[in-house]
Amino acid sequence: MSTTGVRRVEPQSVVEQVTKEIRRSILAGDLRPGQEFSLREIAGRLGVSIIPVREALRHLEGQGLVITARGKSAVVAPLSHDDLNAIYRLRRRIEPELAGRACLLLTSRDHARLAGHLSIFGDEALGLDEIYEAHHEFHLDLLRPAATEWELRILGMLWHAAERYVRLAFGGRDSDPDEPRRREAAHAELLAAVAERDPGRAAQAVMHHLDVNEQIAQQGIAAVAD
Repeated sequence: MSTTGVRRVEPQSVVEQVTKEIRRSILAGDLRPGQEFSLREIAGRLGVSIIPVREALRHLEGQGLVITARGKSAVVAPLSHDDLNAIYRLRRRIEPELAGRACLLLTSRDHARLAGHLSIFGDEALGLDEIYEAHHEFHLDLLRPAATEWELRILGMLWHAAERYVRLAFGGRDSDPDEPRRREAAHAELLAAVAERDPGRAAQAVMHHLDVNEQIAQQGIAAVAD
């Protein structure tokens, strides 16, 4: 039997797959905040060697999701009010200023793409994964015209760090029938402010959006602690 059609799996692709799966487990709550786990056990479950697991954990530690320990174990980073505040404090230093510049650079095509995300926020049939992906794309498309590659890298790191807090908080609100409409309206309001092409107004709207989201996320942590 010929194997010429089988391509060699590059080590980096394995690391990416392992990183994605461990990250998914943390965001889904399968690996709980503060839980210690064995690298060897995770490697066995994933059917890989311990080497890509160790490399994946380095990436996840950089995203604030795990704390690696000496030896062959790691801990899921605990949820922290202070860490969440630090994440949003840094976001407030970057995103409003970028939005103020981006509002003058966004084209009609950009606005149409941003508006296309709004219906996803209000779709009650979609799960949190789809909603969060749309949320990420919305904010990326909003700021990208004014952002450098370094700013996008830093924002990506901050968004990754904030994701499990946001998922926890908004996942807990999904039982509220008004939540999809609130989510859609909040982003429609933000887009309307940016469409005015007033840098000060755009920056203010993004700042308000971040303030509200942090407040909701902080309440989500408190609910878990209770």
